[in-house]
Amino acid sequence: MKRTLFIAALLAATLSGCVVVPAHPGYAYQGAVVTVAPPPPEQEFYDQPPVAGYVWIGGFWNWVGGRHVWVGGHWEAPRAGYYWAPHTWVRVEGGYRLREGHWERRR
Repeated sequence: MKRTLFIAALLAATLSGCVVVPAHPGYAYQGAVVTVAPPPPEQEFYDQPPVAGYVWIGGFWNWVGGRHVWVGGHWEAPRAGYYWAPHTWVRVEGGYRLREGHWERRR
């Protein structure tokens, strides 16, 4: 019993100095490498924003269940000092990888 408590305390002390910071989706590629190129973007039609000043976030092809699936765009409130960087499929060794869309600070 004492040994188990000692090991647990030692493990907790060791891991307490470990800081895990998740990658910001705008700076990292998400998911596996896909060997099938995404189709051309779907053409989307939209009306006036629901609230003046909202930004249209265009749709993108996602990889779900072994195939590309279109995710439709939507309106979103803008963020002061930022712009929307859209989802992008990037060619990598062995295929394509999705770079998630994200709000990026203006320079």
